Amino acid sequence: MTEKKDITQLSEKEQQELMAKYDAESRSRQLSGIMSKVVIILLFAFSIFQLYTGYFGELTAYLQRTIHLGFALVLIFLLFPASKKGNMKQIAWYDYILALLSVIVCGYWPVFYEALVQKVGGINQTQMIIGGLAILLVMEATRRVVGLPLVIVAGSFLLYALFGPNMPGFLAHRGLDLNQLIDAMFFTTEGILGTPLQVSSTFIFLFILFGAFLTQTGIGNYFNDLALTIAGRRVGGPAKVAVFTSALQGTISGSSVANVVQSGSYTIPIMKRLGYRKNFAGAVEAAASTGGQIMPPVMGAAAFLMVEFAGVPYIEIVIAAIIPAFLYFAGIWIMVHLEAKKQGLRGVSSEDIPSKKEVLKGLYLLTPILAIVVFIYMGYSISRAAIYGIIFTLIVSLFRKDTRITLPKLFTALTDGARSALGVAAATACAGMIVGVISRTGLGLKLGNEIVGLARDITSESTLLLLLTLVFTMITSIIIGMGSPTTANYIITSTIALPVIMTLEAQYNMGIPVLAAHMFVFYFGIVADITPPVALAAFAATGISGGEPIRTGFNASRLAIAAFIIPYMFMFNPAMLLIDTNVLEVIWIFVTALTGMVAIGGALIGYWYKSLNWFERIVSLVIGFMLVYPGGLISAIGLGLFIAMIAYQFMINKGKGTGAGVEGASV
Repeated sequence: MTEKKDITQLSEKEQQELMAKYDAESRSRQLSGIMSKVVIILLFAFSIFQLYTGYFGELTAYLQRTIHLGFALVLIFLLFPASKKGNMKQIAWYDYILALLSVIVCGYWPVFYEALVQKVGGINQTQMIIGGLAILLVMEATRRVVGLPLVIVAGSFLLYALFGPNMPGFLAHRGLDLNQLIDAMFFTTEGILGTPLQVSSTFIFLFILFGAFLTQTGIGNYFNDLALTIAGRRVGGPAKVAVFTSALQGTISGSSVANVVQSGSYTIPIMKRLGYRKNFAGAVEAAASTGGQIMPPVMGAAAFLMVEFAGVPYIEIVIAAIIPAFLYFAGIWIMVHLEAKKQGLRGVSSEDIPSKKEVLKGLYLLTPILAIVVFIYMGYSISRAAIYGIIFTLIVSLFRKDTRITLPKLFTALTDGARSALGVAAATACAGMIVGVISRTGLGLKLGNEIVGLARDITSESTLLLLLTLVFTMITSIIIGMGSPTTANYIITSTIALPVIMTLEAQYNMGIPVLAAHMFVFYFGIVADITPPVALAAFAATGISGGEPIRTGFNASRLAIAAFIIPYMFMFNPAMLLIDTNVLEVIWIFVTALTGMVAIGGALIGYWYKSLNWFERIVSLVIGFMLVYPGGLISAIGLGLFIAMIAYQFMINKGKGTGAGVEGASV
């Protein structure tokens, strides 16, 4: 077998440079000397603290969250320079001051805990200073490790809270004075120390740590080998490998950009070498990597946030996400297959494919991921299940020499996991302020009423009213999701966009399940990563493919068309989320939806058994939408038309030697 490094066109250093360009979390200093050792010890201590509280029991809410935040802020100021041009080898003098202030601010809660939890009324002058510093430190840390967009949104909401009486129309509110705002943001669990940070300080950190252990043991590399074995030789093999690998890796990864760079550095060069256009090759990886965020069981850590925000058990969220995620990746798989057939592209050569026997022997390496789901299903807490998943990873790694964990690898996993969690901690703390302002001002309900009212001005028919409201919510979710990491993305969309759907449900009692509404805004917040003009996953892919960012983004959006359709399907028919349904209904929905993806994919690519003319593409698109429509009769008619069109194409091409269509063995 040819070594993968012979195929991969990006070195590890080049991957890091590309990550740093598009992913703020990757722009960390490379320290040496005594400060390097200090930072490593802090990272190690951070992980040990989280493991200890995760296993033996969390501290009280304020203590758990402030200690978690304190570790994160100190490490961010030591590791991340104030600007892209900052010194990457040495810590600036002012960053030492910011790190010290972080210790003082976050240490204030543990030191004065009893007095703070028993306080009545507002805060004193010292607490105003401490709380004000906390807000500024969180925003600066977020700017450094996550990026400016989230800081701008959070800052806008803080100003909105202060200047409420001066706001126009429905945006007006009583307003909060500076004392009230600081009190709410740092001395209650409605702001920085709210639910988002709580989830970061418990579930999310441990699952990021789990991902770090998968990487250090080499189990993560097994995903690539498995994908190559299953899809490599098939038509359009490298593109299908990208889809398969991203589905496996992306569920653990909390970053679409990181997923693109890690798997794309291998798959994109092969796609280009075998004939895929550079804008299409980059788009395949961007669409697939973004889809990893909606793939159960982890869903880029959003599943754990959804437990708290939606009030739905974790196992129900995982089960509900299965069919939509499968259809999403099936849609991409179908389109890359059709594109390969249209262009006459072959699969990966045999010498680049791992031994099937060896890969199958390693299937047991997937057991840590399965174990987590089983433990949660058995009733263990999410934190405890994550720790058991790490233990399973360590045990499983011992069975092969190349995956076996060593003490240096163990130490690296603990420090890398903590380093990867810094962005999430900052993002959730910053997003907590947005949640707090909306809670204090009632903006979510006001915005929901306005958007529902706008839709009602256009139509009063219930189905159209729901459709228009969903369209407005989709646009809102995509806009506010641009440039934000998965966790912050979901927090913001569920806080700002979700109330629109829930307001409609409250006013018209349409039977919309809470989980379906949360999944809707989550999906459209995520696809912001591939939706121009701010399509970070697509832009990162062009760093490998050499393509054009905007064209790659539009291609990725086209490949991920399922992500723009499926949310509407489960909103109109929650049975797709396995809510209040039966086996026969689920089978029918699954078959018609999958067939619809084939029809829509054929229309967008312009190929089934043969190239489609413009009229055939329109007919194919109409058939596709009929199949994905939740109405049984319309879907049945669409299925009949689909079969007729397949038969028509087959008959035309019979004897021409071109037939190896969507149902061919090469899929």
